[in-house]
Amino acid sequence: MESINYIKGDATNPIGNDKKLIVHICNDIGGWGKGFVLAISKKWKKPEQQYREWFKSQDKFELGEVQFVELDYDLSVANMIGQHKIKKMDGQIPIRYEAVEKCLSKVADFSGQNSYSVHMPRIGCGLAGGDWNKIEPIIHKELIERNIRVTVYDFE
Repeated sequence: MESINYIKGDATNPIGNDKKLIVHICNDIGGWGKGFVLAISKKWKKPEQQYREWFKSQDKFELGEVQFVELDYDLSVANMIGQHKIKKMDGQIPIRYEAVEKCLSKVADFSGQNSYSVHMPRIGCGLAGGDWNKIEPIIHKELIERNIRVTVYDFE
């Protein structure tokens, strides 16, 4: 079985000659303005625009849902709602591991059907307050065990 490929680099500039899906965590309150989303918005307007439209519509805009945004014939972004609000409240961090698991299951279905490899920063471990030691097994279960190639980028 494959394992996660860790590299130093920028997840908005994914490596490889195959079709690539960049996945990242979004919150469930329509906020887009800090963290990895800024790197995405600097490069492409469409993921943010579609996320904001999705939030306005409220159509299945909830934890565990994913919005796939096509940027090019071989590049898409997955806006995954895996974070509740944006601040730690009552000792509870924003990341919701169950929601990340649901999102990554949907990412695996989409990637498998469309022959995408998956590319990401260490999702959920920045502003969302998550623990990589909890996220990594979810990636293994939902993606690696389903033969989806995954590259994780540590920004230099």
